Amino acid sequence: MITEYPSRTVKLRESARFETKCVHAGQVPDPSTGAIITPIYQTSTYVQDALGEHKGYEYARTQNPTRTAFEANLAALENGKAGFGFASGMAATAAVCRLLKSGDHVVVTDNTYGGTYRFFERVLRSYGLDFSYVDTADVQAIAAAITPATKMLFLETPTNPVLRLTDIAAASEIAHARGVFVVVDNTFASPYVQRPLDLGADIVVHSTTKFLNGHSDSVGGVVIATRDEHIEWLRFVQNAEGAIIGPMDAWLVLRGTKTLSVRMERHNANGLALAEFLAAHPKVPTVHYPGLPSHPQRALAERQMRGFGGVVSFTLGSLEHARTLLNSVRLMALAESLGGVETLISHPATMTHAAVPTAQRQKIGITDDLVRVSVGIEDIADLIDDLSQALDRI
Repeated sequence: MITEYPSRTVKLRESARFETKCVHAGQVPDPSTGAIITPIYQTSTYVQDALGEHKGYEYARTQNPTRTAFEANLAALENGKAGFGFASGMAATAAVCRLLKSGDHVVVTDNTYGGTYRFFERVLRSYGLDFSYVDTADVQAIAAAITPATKMLFLETPTNPVLRLTDIAAASEIAHARGVFVVVDNTFASPYVQRPLDLGADIVVHSTTKFLNGHSDSVGGVVIATRDEHIEWLRFVQNAEGAIIGPMDAWLVLRGTKTLSVRMERHNANGLALAEFLAAHPKVPTVHYPGLPSHPQRALAERQMRGFGGVVSFTLGSLEHARTLLNSVRLMALAESLGGVETLISHPATMTHAAVPTAQRQKIGITDDLVRVSVGIEDIADLIDDLSQALDRI
């Protein structure tokens, strides 16, 4: 594998494995000092040697060496052709939607992130785009929803927060047969757990704020593409609109991806253990986690994922029960977001999915008694103890 960018070339063997790419892809020692970690190029512009002569960088909205390393690293992790860094996951999603035109139709996973739903419904509809929300776990529902105006299939798998899965390979085959390109929001899985491009998708989107960064100290997004026509337009849009990730945030994500493999191993292990504990608890009616035998898509999870991820959601029977538990945890932090080394607990109906109308939330399983846990890398015994004492208060 050869990833080239101005003044810097990274060479990895074609057979380089994922863990090696995490540490090295897109990055070489700094040519001026030998620093092994990519520097934070905190600059707005670059001095030119003469008129029309520069070192590959002209203006920081267009190019930044830290961002370039970030983009090359994440493109390598997803086995994509090019990556584009943005200021947030939603900015990344917005950039992908610039591939569409007024009158185009999009088929979307119905249990998608609340911010995505809000952007599609409250912003893009006013510009003449149309959206249909379907249970993409049912590939026949995808086929039925595609119309002559459909240009994009937007998948989220696993979904936020009830962890439904879409068969990416089957969905991509159906979409491509009808001339529709496929975008997958891979935030919940991370490229360690799942690589949609290998399964037939055309574009991957991440909120790098989550597992890729992994330390709850950066906000960012990335788009990774495979088709030349998409890459050319995304590069233009990134520069034209300017919603770029800054060098400090790009550097923080590069710091995070170096430990992505070891962190995800612990997230996977802790997520499964916590899900098994909850599934056996008499006060917990339902647990959503792809690794449980009770999950209706367990076989699909084993086929297209490497582990089952670090997010678990469960019901408690009533809003009051959920409120009691959320107000009683001690180690877990009541907060939005996910994917950090610390465990976060949240109430999707009033937090991450508050923008989704009540009837729609109920339809897709985001009930008032639903609690979501982003399981961190702490000792699992301490996490179970914390949930146990909180459940005792119900």
